[in-house]
Amino acid sequence: MTHNDDYRRGRTCVFALRVHLVFVTKYRRRVLSDAHLDYLRTVFTTVCDYFSTTLVEMDGDDDHVHLLIEYPPTVQLSKLVNSLKGVPSRMLRVNYSVRTHRNHSWSPSYFAASAGGAPLSIIRTYIENQRTPS
Repeated sequence: MTHNDDYRRGRTCVFALRVHLVFVTKYRRRVLSDAHLDYLRTVFTTVCDYFSTTLVEMDGDDDHVHLLIEYPPTVQLSKLVNSLKGVPSRMLRVNYSVRTHRNHSWSPSYFAASAGGAPLSIIRTYIENQRTPS
């Protein structure tokens, strides 16, 4: 295996796991200002640190946010998402009095997609060509 700075190393594995997450405000209400997004970046970073993950990138608009996160294989993505939605929601209500619906800032659903790496067609070809005729 070649050395690649994109890979992280654990005690028993080498990995490069990244996820693109999108959270939408409840009922797509347009409640997030630039100040809210800056504050959310700080809170998301704190939550990621707690989970030993890395917030690579974060931005959004007044009704949604996009996050790119690197995470180790020991992190359960659903638990990370739960904290990434819950903690900032409470912090926005307390510190900014953001209008929420029944104390929920985010829609209960979210978008998650693996990010980075080679396209599936290239990986499939690589795997198919592992055994070379001798």
